[in-house]
Amino acid sequence: MNERIREESQWVEAARRGDEAAFEALVRRYERPVLALTRRLCGDPDDAEEAAQEAFLAAWQGLPFFRGDAAFSTWLYRLASNASVDLLRREGRHRAAAGPSLDDEEVHVDVPSAAPGPQEAAERRELREQVAAGLERLNREQREVLVLRELHQLRYDEIAQVLDLDVGTVKSRINRGRKRLQQFLMDSGNFSPPAPSKGEKRRAAHEEL
Repeated sequence: MNERIREESQWVEAARRGDEAAFEALVRRYERPVLALTRRLCGDPDDAEEAAQEAFLAAWQGLPFFRGDAAFSTWLYRLASNASVDLLRREGRHRAAAGPSLDDEEVHVDVPSAAPGPQEAAERRELREQVAAGLERLNREQREVLVLRELHQLRYDEIAQVLDLDVGTVKSRINRGRKRLQQFLMDSGNFSPPAPSKGEKRRAAHEEL
């Protein structure tokens, strides 16, 4: 067990016993990633702040019953996801979330990693706006799994724990959500489809004969 995990385990155990200072240490460690998650699920900064606060309140109230079957971070992300969904349902809001990176997929979007010039900055801004608009087309379930996968880099089994789903459902939602988002980006001219595989090329050549 590395030092970070050992330290966090000590904080969790102390917080379970009512140690407010230990819980504050956990809040400081996870405040930014939790807020990043709620921002992408809620869209509106004020809603995101409210959902994050509700998630940490739920964590404090629920810690005495936290058994440690999942990592503390996974449990906390689940609380944040639930708080965001509850807030959106309660308020009837369906604002766009910011876009995922999609770095682990064959999504050939040319976004320079170096400091961009004015034109490149404008192109990157346009791409972010298009991805956010594309996420509006997704249902809540697909948007949730994409944010957890792309932004927080959670594994499929971790996402399943966060959302209380089986892994097969997680994979299916991610696959459908990516396809819908990629199609939207292609239609808007901000996405280049991956080059066809050798098998696809052979089938195309055979069809032309």
